[in-house]
Amino acid sequence: MTSKSALLGRVRPVAEQPLLRPGVDRASIGALVRKFYSRVRKDERLGPIFAREIVGDWEPHLEKMTDFWCSVILKSGDYHGRPVPAHLKLGDVTDADFDIWLALFGETASELFTPEITAVFVERAERIATSLRLAIFFHLGPAAVAAGQ
Repeated sequence: MTSKSALLGRVRPVAEQPLLRPGVDRASIGALVRKFYSRVRKDERLGPIFAREIVGDWEPHLEKMTDFWCSVILKSGDYHGRPVPAHLKLGDVTDADFDIWLALFGETASELFTPEITAVFVERAERIATSLRLAIFFHLGPAAVAAGQ
């Protein structure tokens, strides 16, 4: 007979561990964020979307994104935002925009990190993109959730 804890162990995913590698720290993650968003701002599709949302000084956004990625990669707990509501308000984002975002992110990470470290960043970025895609494009409203759909 299988114990309840053994069943739960197979159902629950293993918690992500911090990526503790030489050269992976707040400074390198901040460099990734800045280089990546520099590319996003120049992208013909993504640039205008971000320009409408971030007017003027980009530094607060870049610091927030550095906090976010430090929390994702280093498990620092620095990020305290709510990414889903922030992205839900962007009415003109398409599913294809996430592919552009992922491609730019992967290219940038591969220029700054080893293939092993890049793979971790990209895998986590893909999971984040999947989560945001589900929230934006397949969102069930409160009535649907209450009805059990």
